[in-house]
Amino acid sequence: MAEAAGRWSATHRWTAVLLWLAFVAVATVLGGAVETQSPTAAQLTNGESHRAEQILGRAGLSLPAHEVVLVQDTGGTVDSDRFRAAVGDTVKALNDSGRTADVVSPFDSAGQAAISADRHSALVQFDMAGDALKAEENVQPVLDAVARVAKAHQGLRIEQFGEASFRHGYDAKLHTDYSDAETLSFPVTLGILLIAFGAAVAAVLPVLLAATVVTAAGGLMALASHLVPIDQNGSSVMSLIGIAVGVDYSLFYLKRVREERAAGRGTEAAVTAAAATSGRSVVVSGLTVIVSLAGLYLSGNGVFLGMATATIIVVAVAVAGSVTVLPALLSLLGHRIDKGRIPLRRRARAARGRTGVIDLVLRRPALSLALCTAFLGALLVPAFALNTSDAGVGDLPADSLPALQTYQRIQQAFPGAGSPAKIVIKADGLGGPDGQAALDRLRAAADSTPGLRGPVTFHVNAGGTVGVATVALDGDGTDRTSVAALRTLRETVLPRAFAGLAGAETAVGGTTAVSEDGNRNLSDSTPWVAGFVLLFTFGVMLFSFRSLALAALTLVLNLLSVGAAFGLIVVVFQHGWGEGLLGFTATGGIASWVPLFLFVFLFGLSMDYHVFVVSRIREGRDRGLPTARAVAEGIKGTAGVVTSAAIVMVAVAAVFGALPQLSMKESGVGMSAAVLIDATLVRAVLLPAALILLGDRSWYLPRLLRWLPGGGHTEAAPEPGPVPERDSAEALA
Repeated sequence: MAEAAGRWSATHRWTAVLLWLAFVAVATVLGGAVETQSPTAAQLTNGESHRAEQILGRAGLSLPAHEVVLVQDTGGTVDSDRFRAAVGDTVKALNDSGRTADVVSPFDSAGQAAISADRHSALVQFDMAGDALKAEENVQPVLDAVARVAKAHQGLRIEQFGEASFRHGYDAKLHTDYSDAETLSFPVTLGILLIAFGAAVAAVLPVLLAATVVTAAGGLMALASHLVPIDQNGSSVMSLIGIAVGVDYSLFYLKRVREERAAGRGTEAAVTAAAATSGRSVVVSGLTVIVSLAGLYLSGNGVFLGMATATIIVVAVAVAGSVTVLPALLSLLGHRIDKGRIPLRRRARAARGRTGVIDLVLRRPALSLALCTAFLGALLVPAFALNTSDAGVGDLPADSLPALQTYQRIQQAFPGAGSPAKIVIKADGLGGPDGQAALDRLRAAADSTPGLRGPVTFHVNAGGTVGVATVALDGDGTDRTSVAALRTLRETVLPRAFAGLAGAETAVGGTTAVSEDGNRNLSDSTPWVAGFVLLFTFGVMLFSFRSLALAALTLVLNLLSVGAAFGLIVVVFQHGWGEGLLGFTATGGIASWVPLFLFVFLFGLSMDYHVFVVSRIREGRDRGLPTARAVAEGIKGTAGVVTSAAIVMVAVAAVFGALPQLSMKESGVGMSAAVLIDATLVRAVLLPAALILLGDRSWYLPRLLRWLPGGGHTEAAPEPGPVPERDSAEALA
């Protein structure tokens, strides 16, 4: 398929280019005509918090976005006239905004618990009116109203914090940070490619392809979001993966075309040969990445579903562009691909250095295998102590958003006030005497149970059948203190409070509940996702290369590579060894979504290099070369391009790893480390050493499996002749 597509594109060059540009334009226009659909609250939750959203959804309600306004006087108390006047003006401004509901003053009987023990601080509590998912879009008028009150009461601190106001600032900052990272990644990639190829045109071409791939995939993603909603994380990861694989696939193609031309073939013959070899590697690699990403659909987590959909789209588009428009462009450019040459002396020395290391591995495969395995095994050990813990609002440094500084002040005065539990109650007669008695028991428990704090707010629907109560939990919302308080609320307080209300059903949502239920869901689904990825990766490799031993070796090498990366993440982020260098504060754990995300993505992306290298080795084997010589030629022939592709991937991931968001920093640094380990130690040392030691057993296929088709393997093109001396460094690159 890849060869046929490449041959057609090389002979219908302008048609292929125009069709690709038309595809990009149509995808962009169609995507721009619709709004990207974000996940609903129910789609982002699991377990009991998901059940809470379902109860509200059936009742036509949603969990309200809870907000508070901190009124603080460090030099006075809440008893002063100016403090009371400030609180009164705040309550009035909130009510007059038209965007709030259930405003509770600390001087009301229901809000008395919202006065700090030192009486320097008080909280005005309220909910955003309407759908919680739209709250962050509607919160700006409320923020403006609070700001006007603060300006009118100089000398007092009057600041707002809550789910809507935090998300409003948080999403805006992330959008800016992600956009800056994406913008920076392109010139960084171009600089690396200029060094790798030594020619301006050859360096620009992969960047242009990656840019069109990300653009087209962005339009398709907007359309696909109406089937599988995609949040901002999915969009950002799509850009990261799109740039990386778009450049990688172009590198594989360009490497082979330049090599074939250096051997004396014409442009069309070189492009056709590249389509039959590197083009096939791109298809197999892309398929493997897509299969790995599809494993995320088994997680049942709305964020992962969006990530999987977005990245599957961008990888599929990258594969399509690489086997269609790229051969056409290479055919059009011909020898002009080498225009804008830069000196290759340093690149030639680097090539000789790589060759020297590979020669050492090939001469001492057993020693190389033992030393490298021991080193990676040492890196793997810390991974067994991996602990997950959500940073909550601490995912960003406090100095990156004013709202986070407000949150810290609220936590100091009112622990747990910023992230209350939201209790959904379904029962007949909630508005009657029995419902009121149950609510009184809940309020009493909130004031007397360790870990819980009042005031308890409550509102019920018109039919008196579904209500929502809020109660503060100690802790920062996602730490062990908050989780323990949540467990007490669910297992002890609620059963007692609503025992006298016939047919009552309760479910707890809110920040702590969503985090805890999400972690539990990930723990339950991880074995299924990992098993899916392992099984289908094994199947793809078995089908593609018709070797049981090679398919098994692939799993072992990938697991070792990913495990070593996990060990590094634990050392750096869990134990805090990289705090000063990377600018973060260790939380004692890794964000709960990062390990599964990295496992799936790294398992898929590592196949880029693996398939490319093994395909080259298999080509030599198909020509009748002994396994040792096929390995030597395959490894040496791909060393330069694998190194260049890995550097691009590491650089792009590192740009995202420099973001202030801790969870994205963990995933970016983890991806950089894993790709670096994979492209150097695993593919350049472990893979050749293992294949040489296995010898002809590398291609073992049991008789029971010999019915498998050839996986696309055909007799390779005639072996290239000697490479002209002037292009020797270029061929290695």
